[in-house]
Amino acid sequence: MKYQVFAAVIPLAVLLSACTTVEPAYKDIGSRTAPCVSGGPDEVAQQFYDLRLQHPSLGVPNSQRLAEYRPWLSTPLYQDLLNASHLSSTLAPLQGDLFSSQSLPATRAIVSDSSFIPNTDARNIALRVKLSHAGQPEMTWQDEILMAREGTCWTVDDIRYLGPSPHITGGSLRQQFEE
Repeated sequence: MKYQVFAAVIPLAVLLSACTTVEPAYKDIGSRTAPCVSGGPDEVAQQFYDLRLQHPSLGVPNSQRLAEYRPWLSTPLYQDLLNASHLSSTLAPLQGDLFSSQSLPATRAIVSDSSFIPNTDARNIALRVKLSHAGQPEMTWQDEILMAREGTCWTVDDIRYLGPSPHITGGSLRQQFEE
């Protein structure tokens, strides 16, 4: 009798365990050795723009400014900017605000909410950013910030220039360093 109960329970247990096992789409989402900013992709992006609004800069950031930005930047973007800052004397200078499609730095930035992420295994997500520059006349435009996941951190991986008449050709910040 006991044997019959176990014979009936074991296949049922195996069947139920197969139904509850979930395999992530990405088993390894990488790692990050640099400092990290906590929050979801939209929160981290907004924090990055808030920092940029407090300390606007033009051209390739120097190594001190890059050290401030490091917790928000992906490793590939940070390396591209670091290399560009070291080679700035031999490269054609990149003028204006590199983190925006307009040459003047924004005075206001609002990152779109990423209230819906398809799954927790998402590795990157693009968010729209409404930017403006208070001046005469006031300029408003929209760019896109590409957020990448490094380990458990969301980081800025690229800026796509979507504004009217971008001051930098190539379409995005990372494309400036591919030449």
